[in-house]
Amino acid sequence: MSDDRWHTVLVLGGIRSGKSAFAESLLAGAPSVRYVATAAGGEDDPEWLARIEEHQRRRPQSWSTEETAADPARLTELLSEAKPDDTLLVDDLGGWVTALLDPARQPNNDEADVAALAAAVRACTARVVLVSPEVGLSLVPTTPVGRAFADALGTTNQALADACDRVALVVAGRPVWLKGSSDETAVAEPAAATQADAGAAVESDAAIVSPAVAPATTAQPQLVSPVAAEAAAATPVAGVLNEPTMILPLVASAVVFEPGMDLPMPDGDAGPDARDRLPSLDFPGIGLGRLAEAVTFAAATQATVTPQPWSSPRVLLLSGRHSGGAAAGDDVADVERRVAQVENGEGVLSRLAGTAGADIAVLRTPEATPMEDMAAASLEDVDRALQQGWLLADAAAEAGRDLLVIASIGVGTDAVAAAISAATTGAEAVAVLPRVLLPGGVYDDESWMERAAAVRDALHRIRREPRGAKDILRELGGQDVAVATGALLGAAARRLPVVLDGPVGIAAGLIARDLGGQIRHWTLLADAGDLELVRQGGDVLGLTPVLDLGLGLGEGANALAALPLLRTAVGLASSIGVHPALEPEDDADFAEPEPDGPGPATTHPE
Repeated sequence: MSDDRWHTVLVLGGIRSGKSAFAESLLAGAPSVRYVATAAGGEDDPEWLARIEEHQRRRPQSWSTEETAADPARLTELLSEAKPDDTLLVDDLGGWVTALLDPARQPNNDEADVAALAAAVRACTARVVLVSPEVGLSLVPTTPVGRAFADALGTTNQALADACDRVALVVAGRPVWLKGSSDETAVAEPAAATQADAGAAVESDAAIVSPAVAPATTAQPQLVSPVAAEAAAATPVAGVLNEPTMILPLVASAVVFEPGMDLPMPDGDAGPDARDRLPSLDFPGIGLGRLAEAVTFAAATQATVTPQPWSSPRVLLLSGRHSGGAAAGDDVADVERRVAQVENGEGVLSRLAGTAGADIAVLRTPEATPMEDMAAASLEDVDRALQQGWLLADAAAEAGRDLLVIASIGVGTDAVAAAISAATTGAEAVAVLPRVLLPGGVYDDESWMERAAAVRDALHRIRREPRGAKDILRELGGQDVAVATGALLGAAARRLPVVLDGPVGIAAGLIARDLGGQIRHWTLLADAGDLELVRQGGDVLGLTPVLDLGLGLGEGANALAALPLLRTAVGLASSIGVHPALEPEDDADFAEPEPDGPGPATTHPE
């Protein structure tokens, strides 16, 4: 048994309960998974094939597939042959029982096969997650075959529930752990907190972020959910649910953040095909212009030529504090006021999020030490923050969010992002360091020079230090940039598209690309604003801003302000048909050529 105290899980649930997606989320941290498919038949059923393809698209490219429908005994063999470092996902036992009851296999001792499977699960040294339909809540079938299937599946579920370390029941996408308690395992039960017990919920959840590291200093985010404003208000705002962001368990004790992470890629054909389709659409003018980039991005990340507009975004708002010269000119009290505004459903970011139908996960990270004097954070803090960012992205995907926006309201973040850009790309720090803007539109050049000196001294201090991704996070970035980096990697792992906005998001992208270069294909830069740091960093990442609006509303707010236009472009590209002049001719007007030899010619009837 592993250090997080379990290695076999049975996931039960009804039809369309979300059991398969939940089971897959348990394996999000595994480097490779053997997917054991048990379903048989359906080759002539388009709807059934579509379901299978949907499951296949969700699975990372690093997963392999094994079919057991032809021989149900093969599942027992796979479990018996599995090695301690293997990971298996069996989906699902309903298909296995169907194959077991195949008339071609009868007469057969089916109970012995179930007992053998349970024994193999109990003795298996690998990680195993099994998915099975829960039939005990339905009516008793009216046919002998139906009753036999229900009886056999019920017997199988009971036997495997006894054999597995943990058992979960998924209802309407919400898992409830039936076996195993949160005080004896790192597998945490997501629970909704009321306003009365929100504080207790934050304390109880503090231990579930990363089983591999001590979680005592790990902050927990508040989840801000969009609510409609009162009838008299013209703009919806975001209201605080006072609930920690749901963090789902990972099977692995921790994700290994090292260069060369095996992350999935978007569909390689859907994006170009969607772009090629645009000129044929029935637009009165020349088309969508630069907005075509948003359509291409949506098509690739959704794996369809006709993508749908994003309907359920989540904003990850990071509030980090950096001390020393990086913080020159920043008002700590004003930064805290703006974060509190978001939590209270006020301010620009909150109103834009409400209009966009987005919720906001607000996370305050511990203060970083002055980067010009010493490392901004310890390696343990960096590992913990990366893990938390990964889990926050995983939670957003599991909650059904279809877009993640990285945002930041912090102290000293512009200088830190400039230092990271200079350290990772060779850019001139003074060329990309944003100017210091005070309230009223006044620029504070003295504070800018103090920040430039801090960046210069930090880069001089690490001139002989390693420049790996985690080295940069430790020396310069701190925990807020590390959380953003982990979120980018976790979003790519869950095939969740991300909109970058502002210095912190770009800095995180520059670091994340050295761990998993695939992340740039899952990210979109809506608008670079007027910041050279964002423009140059986006260019290094291969991200061209879709818009050139020069927005300066703040990190996250720029992306949300541009989002309605991006949605419009994606929606138009999907809903507008082909121009009539470009439609193929009707087959009814086509005449087959006359045959070469003797005999009558044939044509289609008029």
